[in-house]
Amino acid sequence: MRPATVFLLSALIIGSLEAKPNIKNFFSKHFFKDVYGTIDANIKVGDAGKPLILTDLIQQDQIDEAQAAAEVKLDAFLGVKSYAGYFRVDEIYDSNLFFWFFPSQSNFEKDPVIVWLQGGPGAPSELGLFGEIGPFDIIGDKLVLRNTSWTTSSSILFIDQPAGTGFSFTNGGYAQNQTKVGDDLYEAIYQFFQLFPVLQSNDFFVAGESYGGKYVPALGYTILKKNPTGEIKINLKGLAIGNGLTDPKHQYKFADYLLQLGLVDDKERDMLKEIENQVAEKIDNEDWLEASKLIDDEFDAIDSTADLADIHNYLVNYSDFDDFDTDELGDFLRREDIRKAIHVGNTPFQKDGNVYANLQADIPKSVAPLVAELLEHYRILVYNGQLDTVVPYSTTVEYLQNLDFVSAEEYKNAERRKWRYGSDVAGYIKSAGNLTEVLVRNAGHLVPADQPEWALDLINKFMTNNL
Repeated sequence: MRPATVFLLSALIIGSLEAKPNIKNFFSKHFFKDVYGTIDANIKVGDAGKPLILTDLIQQDQIDEAQAAAEVKLDAFLGVKSYAGYFRVDEIYDSNLFFWFFPSQSNFEKDPVIVWLQGGPGAPSELGLFGEIGPFDIIGDKLVLRNTSWTTSSSILFIDQPAGTGFSFTNGGYAQNQTKVGDDLYEAIYQFFQLFPVLQSNDFFVAGESYGGKYVPALGYTILKKNPTGEIKINLKGLAIGNGLTDPKHQYKFADYLLQLGLVDDKERDMLKEIENQVAEKIDNEDWLEASKLIDDEFDAIDSTADLADIHNYLVNYSDFDDFDTDELGDFLRREDIRKAIHVGNTPFQKDGNVYANLQADIPKSVAPLVAELLEHYRILVYNGQLDTVVPYSTTVEYLQNLDFVSAEEYKNAERRKWRYGSDVAGYIKSAGNLTEVLVRNAGHLVPADQPEWALDLINKFMTNNL
Protein backbone atom coordinates (compact mmCIF):
# COMPACT_ATOMS: atom_id res chain seq x y z
CA MET A 1 0.00 0.00 0.00
CA ARG A 2 1.07 3.58 -0.57
CA PRO A 3 1.91 5.50 2.64
CA ALA A 4 -1.54 7.01 2.96
CA THR A 5 -3.21 3.67 2.48
CA VAL A 6 -2.37 2.52 5.97
CA PHE A 7 -5.01 4.82 7.33
CA LEU A 8 -7.61 2.52 5.88
CA LEU A 9 -7.06 0.72 9.16
CA SER A 10 -9.04 3.28 11.11
CA ALA A 11 -10.46 0.89 13.61
CA LEU A 12 -14.11 1.69 13.02
CA ILE A 13 -14.56 3.01 9.50
CA ILE A 14 -15.36 -0.29 7.88
CA GLY A 15 -17.96 1.31 5.67
CA SER A 16 -15.12 2.19 3.32
CA LEU A 17 -14.90 -1.45 2.34
CA GLU A 18 -18.39 -1.25 0.90
CA ALA A 19 -18.65 2.17 -0.71
CA LYS A 20 -16.45 5.10 -1.70
CA PRO A 21 -16.79 7.81 0.93
CA ASN A 22 -15.69 11.38 0.64
CA ILE A 23 -12.03 11.28 1.65
CA LYS A 24 -12.24 14.14 4.14
CA ASN A 25 -15.30 12.68 5.83
CA PHE A 26 -13.76 9.22 5.82
CA PHE A 27 -10.73 10.25 7.79
CA SER A 28 -12.42 12.68 10.12
CA LYS A 29 -14.86 10.07 11.38
CA HIS A 30 -14.28 9.23 14.98
CA PHE A 31 -12.80 6.26 16.69
CA PHE A 32 -15.85 5.02 18.55
CA LYS A 33 -18.57 6.30 16.25
CA ASP A 34 -21.13 3.88 14.84
CA VAL A 35 -20.91 4.47 11.08
CA TYR A 36 -21.74 0.96 9.95
CA GLY A 37 -24.97 2.02 8.32
CA THR A 38 -23.20 2.59 4.99
CA ILE A 39 -22.37 -1.09 4.57
CA ASP A 40 -24.24 -3.07 1.93
CA ALA A 41 -25.00 -6.48 3.40
CA ASN A 42 -25.94 -7.97 0.03
CA ILE A 43 -22.72 -7.68 -1.97
CA LYS A 44 -22.80 -9.68 -5.21
CA VAL A 45 -19.82 -12.04 -5.20
CA GLY A 46 -21.01 -14.80 -7.52
CA ASP A 47 -21.25 -18.27 -6.04
CA ALA A 48 -18.35 -18.83 -3.68
CA GLY A 49 -20.09 -21.67 -1.88
CA LYS A 50 -20.60 -22.18 1.84
CA PRO A 51 -18.30 -21.20 4.71
CA LEU A 52 -15.96 -23.90 6.00
CA ILE A 53 -16.72 -24.60 9.65
CA LEU A 54 -14.01 -26.86 11.03
CA THR A 55 -15.36 -27.48 14.52
CA ASP A 56 -17.17 -30.74 13.72
CA LEU A 57 -14.07 -32.26 12.12
CA ILE A 58 -11.97 -31.17 15.10
CA GLN A 59 -14.44 -32.66 17.58
CA GLN A 60 -14.38 -35.92 15.63
CA ASP A 61 -10.58 -35.90 15.86
CA GLN A 62 -10.25 -35.70 12.08
CA ILE A 63 -7.33 -33.32 12.35
CA ASP A 64 -5.56 -34.22 9.11
CA GLU A 65 -8.80 -33.81 7.19
CA ALA A 66 -9.49 -30.47 8.88
CA GLN A 67 -6.02 -29.15 8.08
CA ALA A 68 -6.30 -30.23 4.47
CA ALA A 69 -9.70 -28.59 4.12
CA ALA A 70 -8.47 -25.33 5.67
CA GLU A 71 -5.38 -24.92 3.50
CA VAL A 72 -5.56 -21.86 1.24
CA LYS A 73 -4.62 -22.70 -2.33
CA LEU A 74 -4.55 -19.93 -4.91
CA ASP A 75 -1.76 -18.49 -7.06
CA ALA A 76 -2.83 -14.98 -6.05
CA PHE A 77 -1.26 -15.59 -2.63
CA LEU A 78 2.23 -15.85 -4.13
CA GLY A 79 3.08 -19.24 -2.68
CA VAL A 80 2.63 -18.12 0.93
CA LYS A 81 1.21 -21.00 2.94
CA SER A 82 -1.87 -20.28 5.01
CA TYR A 83 -5.00 -21.83 6.45
CA ALA A 84 -8.45 -20.28 6.82
CA GLY A 85 -11.92 -21.20 7.96
CA TYR A 86 -14.26 -20.95 10.91
CA PHE A 87 -14.39 -22.08 14.52
CA ARG A 88 -17.86 -22.39 16.02
CA VAL A 89 -17.63 -20.76 19.45
CA ASP A 90 -21.26 -20.63 20.58
CA GLU A 91 -23.65 -23.47 19.76
CA ILE A 92 -26.75 -21.67 21.02
CA TYR A 93 -26.35 -18.64 18.74
CA ASP A 94 -24.40 -20.42 16.00
CA SER A 95 -21.54 -17.96 16.45
CA ASN A 96 -18.60 -18.70 14.15
CA LEU A 97 -15.30 -16.81 14.18
CA PHE A 98 -13.34 -16.55 10.94
CA PHE A 99 -9.60 -17.14 11.19
CA TRP A 100 -6.71 -16.85 8.76
CA PHE A 101 -3.47 -18.44 9.92
CA PHE A 102 0.00 -17.87 8.48
CA PRO A 103 2.75 -20.25 9.67
CA SER A 104 6.12 -18.70 10.37
CA GLN A 105 8.36 -18.34 7.35
CA SER A 106 11.35 -19.35 9.50
CA ASN A 107 10.81 -22.33 11.81
CA PHE A 108 7.11 -23.10 11.97
CA GLU A 109 7.41 -25.86 14.56
CA LYS A 110 9.45 -23.81 17.04
CA ASP A 111 8.73 -20.11 16.45
CA PRO A 112 6.22 -18.29 18.66
CA VAL A 113 2.55 -18.03 17.75
CA ILE A 114 0.85 -14.61 17.90
CA VAL A 115 -2.88 -14.01 17.73
CA TRP A 116 -3.64 -10.52 16.39
CA LEU A 117 -6.78 -8.74 17.58
CA GLN A 118 -7.95 -5.66 15.69
CA GLY A 119 -9.80 -2.87 17.45
CA GLY A 120 -13.07 -1.15 16.73
CA PRO A 121 -15.15 -2.44 18.28
CA GLY A 122 -15.99 -4.16 15.03
CA ALA A 123 -12.82 -3.85 12.95
CA PRO A 124 -11.89 -7.00 11.01
CA SER A 125 -8.46 -8.57 11.28
CA GLU A 126 -7.97 -8.24 7.52
CA LEU A 127 -7.02 -4.64 8.22
CA GLY A 128 -4.01 -5.70 10.24
CA LEU A 129 -3.27 -8.52 7.82
CA PHE A 130 -3.12 -6.43 4.66
CA GLY A 131 -2.22 -3.05 6.12
CA GLU A 132 0.14 -3.70 9.01
CA ILE A 133 1.77 -7.01 9.92
CA GLY A 134 0.69 -9.71 7.47
CA PRO A 135 2.76 -11.14 4.60
CA PHE A 136 0.90 -9.17 1.92
CA ASP A 137 0.22 -5.65 0.78
CA ILE A 138 -2.42 -4.78 -1.83
CA ILE A 139 -1.49 -2.75 -4.89
CA GLY A 140 -4.46 -2.30 -7.17
CA ASP A 141 -6.01 -5.75 -7.53
CA LYS A 142 -2.82 -7.69 -6.80
CA LEU A 143 -0.84 -8.72 -3.76
CA VAL A 144 2.83 -7.98 -3.17
CA LEU A 145 5.00 -9.44 -0.44
CA ARG A 146 5.76 -7.37 2.67
CA ASN A 147 9.33 -7.77 3.91
CA THR A 148 8.47 -6.42 7.37
CA SER A 149 5.75 -8.97 8.05
CA TRP A 150 5.67 -10.42 11.53
CA THR A 151 5.43 -13.83 9.84
CA THR A 152 9.16 -13.62 9.07
CA SER A 153 9.86 -14.99 12.55
CA SER A 154 6.47 -15.88 14.08
CA SER A 155 3.29 -17.67 13.15
CA ILE A 156 0.39 -15.22 13.06
CA LEU A 157 -3.27 -16.02 13.66
CA PHE A 158 -5.75 -13.36 12.51
CA ILE A 159 -9.31 -13.63 13.86
CA ASP A 160 -12.36 -11.55 12.97
CA GLN A 161 -13.93 -10.93 16.36
CA PRO A 162 -16.21 -10.39 18.24
CA ALA A 163 -18.79 -12.50 16.41
CA GLY A 164 -20.41 -10.37 13.72
CA THR A 165 -17.13 -8.68 12.76
CA GLY A 166 -15.77 -9.02 9.23
CA PHE A 167 -16.43 -12.52 7.92
CA SER A 168 -17.45 -13.86 11.35
CA PHE A 169 -21.15 -14.35 11.86
CA THR A 170 -23.71 -15.08 14.56
CA ASN A 171 -27.44 -15.48 14.97
CA GLY A 172 -27.80 -12.87 17.69
CA GLY A 173 -24.90 -13.89 19.93
CA TYR A 174 -23.20 -10.50 19.99
CA ALA A 175 -20.78 -9.75 22.80
CA GLN A 176 -21.95 -7.10 25.24
CA ASN A 177 -18.97 -7.26 27.56
CA GLN A 178 -15.37 -8.41 27.69
CA THR A 179 -16.28 -11.63 29.49
CA LYS A 180 -18.13 -12.80 26.38
CA VAL A 181 -15.31 -11.53 24.17
CA GLY A 182 -12.79 -13.52 26.20
CA ASP A 183 -14.91 -16.68 26.31
CA ASP A 184 -15.48 -16.75 22.54
CA LEU A 185 -11.84 -16.03 21.78
CA TYR A 186 -10.66 -18.70 24.20
CA GLU A 187 -12.88 -21.25 22.48
CA ALA A 188 -11.40 -20.26 19.10
CA ILE A 189 -7.82 -20.43 20.39
CA TYR A 190 -8.47 -23.80 22.02
CA GLN A 191 -9.77 -25.21 18.73
CA PHE A 192 -6.81 -23.68 16.90
CA PHE A 193 -4.37 -25.65 19.05
CA GLN A 194 -6.47 -28.77 18.51
CA LEU A 195 -6.18 -28.15 14.77
CA PHE A 196 -2.41 -27.63 15.01
CA PRO A 197 -1.26 -29.87 17.88
CA VAL A 198 2.38 -29.48 16.85
CA LEU A 199 2.17 -25.87 18.05
CA GLN A 200 0.77 -26.54 21.52
CA SER A 201 4.17 -26.27 23.21
CA ASN A 202 5.24 -23.13 21.30
CA ASP A 203 5.36 -19.79 23.07
CA PHE A 204 2.03 -18.03 22.60
CA PHE A 205 1.46 -14.27 22.63
CA VAL A 206 -1.72 -12.20 22.43
CA ALA A 207 -1.32 -8.90 20.58
CA GLY A 208 -3.64 -6.17 19.39
CA GLU A 209 -4.18 -2.45 19.07
CA SER A 210 -6.75 0.24 19.69
CA TYR A 211 -9.89 -1.35 21.20
CA GLY A 212 -7.68 -4.41 21.39
CA GLY A 213 -6.55 -2.73 24.60
CA LYS A 214 -9.60 -4.47 26.04
CA TYR A 215 -9.65 -7.59 23.88
CA VAL A 216 -6.05 -8.55 24.66
CA PRO A 217 -6.47 -8.50 28.47
CA ALA A 218 -9.88 -10.19 28.14
CA LEU A 219 -8.38 -13.15 26.29
CA GLY A 220 -5.30 -13.27 28.50
CA TYR A 221 -7.42 -13.28 31.64
CA THR A 222 -9.69 -16.02 30.29
CA ILE A 223 -6.66 -18.18 29.48
CA LEU A 224 -5.29 -17.56 32.98
CA LYS A 225 -8.55 -18.72 34.58
CA LYS A 226 -9.35 -21.64 32.25
CA ASN A 227 -5.88 -23.10 31.74
CA PRO A 228 -5.87 -25.07 35.02
CA THR A 229 -8.88 -27.16 33.95
CA GLY A 230 -8.28 -27.26 30.21
CA GLU A 231 -7.06 -30.48 28.63
CA ILE A 232 -4.83 -28.33 26.44
CA LYS A 233 -2.70 -25.88 28.43
CA ILE A 234 -2.25 -22.78 26.30
CA ASN A 235 1.41 -21.77 26.62
CA LEU A 236 0.76 -18.06 27.08
CA LYS A 237 3.99 -16.12 27.60
CA GLY A 238 2.98 -12.50 27.16
CA LEU A 239 0.66 -9.83 25.84
CA ALA A 240 1.32 -6.80 23.63
CA ILE A 241 -1.03 -3.82 23.46
CA GLY A 242 -0.51 -1.03 20.94
CA ASN A 243 -2.19 2.35 21.43
CA GLY A 244 -4.79 0.49 23.42
CA LEU A 245 -7.90 1.76 25.16
CA THR A 246 -7.81 -0.07 28.48
CA ASP A 247 -8.79 2.36 31.26
CA PRO A 248 -11.11 5.03 29.79
CA LYS A 249 -11.46 7.19 32.90
CA HIS A 250 -7.74 7.93 32.81
CA GLN A 251 -7.33 7.77 29.04
CA TYR A 252 -10.13 10.09 27.94
CA LYS A 253 -8.18 13.23 28.76
CA PHE A 254 -7.36 15.04 25.55
CA ALA A 255 -7.83 18.70 26.48
CA ASP A 256 -4.42 19.60 27.90
CA TYR A 257 -2.63 17.41 25.36
CA LEU A 258 -4.31 19.14 22.41
CA LEU A 259 -3.58 22.55 23.94
CA GLN A 260 0.11 21.66 24.26
CA LEU A 261 0.14 20.65 20.60
CA GLY A 262 -1.41 23.98 19.65
CA LEU A 263 -4.46 22.26 18.13
CA VAL A 264 -6.92 24.01 20.48
CA ASP A 265 -6.79 27.26 22.41
CA ASP A 266 -7.53 27.91 26.08
CA LYS A 267 -11.26 28.37 25.56
CA GLU A 268 -11.56 25.21 23.49
CA ARG A 269 -9.46 23.32 26.04
CA ASP A 270 -11.83 24.36 28.82
CA MET A 271 -14.82 23.20 26.77
CA LEU A 272 -13.22 19.78 26.23
CA LYS A 273 -12.32 19.53 29.90
CA GLU A 274 -15.93 20.10 30.84
CA ILE A 275 -16.97 17.15 28.70
CA GLU A 276 -14.19 15.03 30.18
CA ASN A 277 -15.35 15.86 33.70
CA GLN A 278 -18.85 14.75 32.73
CA VAL A 279 -17.48 11.51 31.29
CA ALA A 280 -15.60 10.80 34.52
CA GLU A 281 -18.73 11.51 36.56
CA LYS A 282 -20.82 9.15 34.44
CA ILE A 283 -18.14 6.45 34.75
CA ASP A 284 -18.05 6.85 38.54
CA ASN A 285 -21.84 6.48 38.58
CA GLU A 286 -21.64 3.47 36.21
CA ASP A 287 -23.88 5.26 33.74
CA TRP A 288 -22.06 3.55 30.91
CA LEU A 289 -24.22 4.39 27.93
CA GLU A 290 -24.36 8.10 28.78
CA ALA A 291 -20.60 8.12 29.28
CA SER A 292 -20.18 6.55 25.85
CA LYS A 293 -22.42 9.17 24.26
CA LEU A 294 -20.41 11.95 25.92
CA ILE A 295 -17.23 10.41 24.53
CA ASP A 296 -18.75 10.69 21.06
CA ASP A 297 -19.60 14.32 21.85
CA GLU A 298 -15.97 15.04 22.73
CA PHE A 299 -14.70 13.57 19.48
CA ASP A 300 -17.26 15.71 17.65
CA ALA A 301 -15.95 18.76 19.49
CA ILE A 302 -12.33 17.88 18.66
CA ASP A 303 -13.28 17.46 15.02
CA SER A 304 -15.02 20.83 14.83
CA THR A 305 -12.19 22.68 16.58
CA ALA A 306 -8.97 21.03 15.38
CA ASP A 307 -10.36 19.67 12.07
CA LEU A 308 -7.62 17.05 11.87
CA ALA A 309 -7.40 15.17 8.59
CA ASP A 310 -6.66 11.99 10.51
CA ILE A 311 -7.24 11.80 14.23
CA HIS A 312 -4.94 8.76 14.33
CA ASN A 313 -1.89 10.86 13.38
CA TYR A 314 -1.99 14.63 13.84
CA LEU A 315 0.75 15.30 11.27
CA VAL A 316 -1.27 13.95 8.35
CA ASN A 317 -2.87 16.45 5.94
CA TYR A 318 -5.92 16.05 3.72
CA SER A 319 -3.64 16.43 0.70
CA ASP A 320 -1.84 13.23 1.74
CA PHE A 321 -4.92 11.30 0.64
CA ASP A 322 -5.17 12.60 -2.92
CA ASP A 323 -4.37 9.24 -4.52
CA PHE A 324 -5.96 7.08 -1.86
CA ASP A 325 -8.31 4.34 -3.05
CA THR A 326 -10.45 3.03 -0.22
CA ASP A 327 -11.92 0.28 -2.39
CA GLU A 328 -8.79 -1.83 -2.87
CA LEU A 329 -9.25 -4.13 0.11
CA GLY A 330 -13.00 -4.31 -0.33
CA ASP A 331 -12.69 -5.18 -4.01
CA PHE A 332 -10.14 -7.87 -3.22
CA LEU A 333 -12.27 -9.51 -0.53
CA ARG A 334 -15.34 -9.48 -2.80
CA ARG A 335 -13.65 -11.59 -5.46
CA GLU A 336 -15.21 -15.01 -5.92
CA ASP A 337 -11.85 -16.78 -6.26
CA ILE A 338 -10.54 -15.15 -3.07
CA ARG A 339 -13.66 -16.04 -1.11
CA LYS A 340 -13.47 -19.65 -2.27
CA ALA A 341 -9.78 -19.86 -1.42
CA ILE A 342 -10.18 -18.56 2.14
CA HIS A 343 -13.33 -20.63 2.66
CA VAL A 344 -15.75 -17.85 3.59
CA GLY A 345 -18.15 -18.68 0.78
CA ASN A 346 -20.90 -16.16 0.22
CA THR A 347 -20.79 -14.90 3.81
CA PRO A 348 -21.47 -11.14 3.84
CA PHE A 349 -18.56 -9.04 5.03
CA GLN A 350 -19.46 -6.85 8.02
CA LYS A 351 -23.19 -6.93 7.71
CA ASP A 352 -24.23 -4.20 10.12
CA GLY A 353 -23.40 -2.21 13.22
CA ASN A 354 -24.54 -4.76 15.78
CA VAL A 355 -21.03 -5.38 17.10
CA TYR A 356 -20.56 -1.72 17.94
CA ALA A 357 -24.13 -1.26 19.19
CA ASN A 358 -23.85 -4.17 21.59
CA LEU A 359 -20.50 -3.00 22.95
CA GLN A 360 -21.26 0.72 23.09
CA ALA A 361 -21.92 0.60 26.83
CA ASP A 362 -18.68 -1.36 27.26
CA ILE A 363 -16.55 1.45 25.83
CA PRO A 364 -16.22 3.48 29.09
CA LYS A 365 -15.54 0.42 31.24
CA SER A 366 -12.04 -0.31 32.48
CA VAL A 367 -10.18 -3.61 32.24
CA ALA A 368 -7.22 -2.25 34.20
CA PRO A 369 -7.84 -4.73 37.05
CA LEU A 370 -7.38 -7.57 34.55
CA VAL A 371 -4.08 -6.06 33.43
CA ALA A 372 -2.93 -5.76 37.04
CA GLU A 373 -3.66 -9.43 37.73
CA LEU A 374 -2.14 -10.57 34.45
CA LEU A 375 1.09 -8.74 35.33
CA GLU A 376 1.52 -11.16 38.22
CA HIS A 377 1.82 -14.02 35.74
CA TYR A 378 2.87 -12.76 32.29
CA ARG A 379 5.03 -10.14 30.64
CA ILE A 380 3.03 -7.28 29.09
CA LEU A 381 4.22 -4.78 26.49
CA VAL A 382 2.29 -1.50 26.29
CA TYR A 383 3.46 0.61 23.35
CA ASN A 384 2.17 3.90 21.99
CA GLY A 385 2.79 5.92 18.87
CA GLN A 386 4.00 9.45 19.57
CA LEU A 387 1.58 11.16 17.17
CA ASP A 388 -1.72 9.56 18.16
CA THR A 389 -4.61 11.77 19.27
CA VAL A 390 -7.11 8.91 19.73
CA VAL A 391 -5.13 7.17 22.48
CA PRO A 392 -2.36 9.67 23.26
CA TYR A 393 0.83 8.47 24.91
CA SER A 394 0.31 10.88 27.81
CA THR A 395 -3.03 9.30 28.68
CA THR A 396 -1.62 5.78 28.45
CA VAL A 397 1.06 6.83 30.94
CA GLU A 398 -1.62 8.27 33.22
CA TYR A 399 -3.50 4.97 33.20
CA LEU A 400 -0.30 3.06 33.96
CA GLN A 401 0.66 5.52 36.71
CA ASN A 402 -2.69 4.75 38.34
CA LEU A 403 -2.52 0.99 37.79
CA ASP A 404 -2.56 -0.91 41.07
CA PHE A 405 -0.13 -3.71 40.29
CA VAL A 406 2.70 -5.44 42.06
CA SER A 407 5.46 -3.29 40.50
CA ALA A 408 3.60 0.02 40.58
CA GLU A 409 6.17 1.93 42.63
CA GLU A 410 9.02 0.51 40.59
CA TYR A 411 7.31 1.75 37.42
CA LYS A 412 6.79 5.25 38.80
CA ASN A 413 10.50 5.51 39.59
CA ALA A 414 11.85 3.67 36.56
CA GLU A 415 14.56 5.25 34.42
CA ARG A 416 13.69 5.83 30.79
CA ARG A 417 15.99 4.12 28.28
CA LYS A 418 16.54 4.78 24.58
CA TRP A 419 15.53 2.08 22.13
CA ARG A 420 17.69 2.22 19.02
CA TYR A 421 17.17 0.68 15.62
CA GLY A 422 20.37 1.02 13.69
CA SER A 423 21.44 4.65 14.03
CA ASP A 424 17.90 5.84 14.82
CA VAL A 425 16.30 6.40 18.18
CA ALA A 426 13.11 4.43 17.57
CA GLY A 427 11.62 5.17 20.95
CA TYR A 428 11.93 5.17 24.72
CA ILE A 429 11.41 2.32 27.17
CA LYS A 430 10.45 1.99 30.82
CA SER A 431 10.36 -1.38 32.55
CA ALA A 432 9.08 -2.52 35.93
CA GLY A 433 8.57 -6.15 36.83
CA ASN A 434 6.58 -7.76 34.03
CA LEU A 435 5.56 -4.41 32.51
CA THR A 436 7.37 -2.81 29.59
CA GLU A 437 6.10 0.59 28.40
CA VAL A 438 7.37 2.01 25.10
CA LEU A 439 6.88 5.26 23.21
CA VAL A 440 7.42 4.75 19.47
CA ARG A 441 8.67 7.88 17.71
CA ASN A 442 7.18 9.21 14.48
CA ALA A 443 4.19 6.88 14.63
CA GLY A 444 0.50 7.44 15.16
CA HIS A 445 -2.31 5.14 16.27
CA LEU A 446 -1.20 2.33 13.94
CA VAL A 447 2.44 1.77 14.83
CA PRO A 448 3.14 -1.22 12.52
CA ALA A 449 1.74 0.76 9.59
CA ASP A 450 3.70 3.95 10.32
CA GLN A 451 6.97 2.32 11.42
CA PRO A 452 6.94 -1.28 10.16
CA GLU A 453 10.63 -2.05 10.68
CA TRP A 454 10.63 -0.64 14.18
CA ALA A 455 7.41 -2.47 15.08
CA LEU A 456 8.88 -5.79 13.93
CA ASP A 457 12.03 -5.15 15.95
CA LEU A 458 9.92 -4.23 18.98
CA ILE A 459 7.72 -7.34 18.96
CA ASN A 460 10.67 -9.66 18.32
CA LYS A 461 12.71 -8.18 21.16
CA PHE A 462 9.71 -8.32 23.48
CA MET A 463 9.04 -11.98 22.72
CA THR A 464 12.68 -12.88 23.36
CA ASN A 465 12.72 -10.73 26.52
CA ASN A 466 15.46 -8.56 25.02
CA LEU A 467 14.05 -5.03 25.35
